[in-house]
Amino acid sequence: MTETANKLEQLLKKGLEYLTQSSELELSRKESVSKWSKKEILGHLIDSGINNLQRFTEIQFENKPYPIRQYNQNALVKANDYQNADIKEISEFWNSINLRILYLIKKQTEKTLNYKVQLEKDKFCDLRFLMVDYVDHIEHHLKQIMK
Repeated sequence: MTETANKLEQLLKKGLEYLTQSSELELSRKESVSKWSKKEILGHLIDSGINNLQRFTEIQFENKPYPIRQYNQNALVKANDYQNADIKEISEFWNSINLRILYLIKKQTEKTLNYKVQLEKDKFCDLRFLMVDYVDHIEHHLKQIMK
């Protein structure tokens, strides 16, 4: 998990650097009504961080396999109105929640990384997969933001 932790640290550094150097206009621009702006993509990453922080924490003490609760990403982005949010506030929130997740990733043991997770009725993985996938998800969306 050292590689995953290092990757998350680098993504946070690059992401924050980009966000602080970008204009409000660039971050708020929407290619179409149905597409998210860069601010809304960042908001989606915040919502993902909130949900995954809860998952990564609860799996430590809940019964296994730990059931993943799905969430409506479009409804959350809209309800949180990230399009009209202050970029400094949401950038700092995104960074903060991910620093907490980074701490949790670094704290895991082989035993905890093997905790079983139920994704769907007959689909399972472990905490290691969930954490690696989370960091890959951030990387994917940061590429969209920084293009």
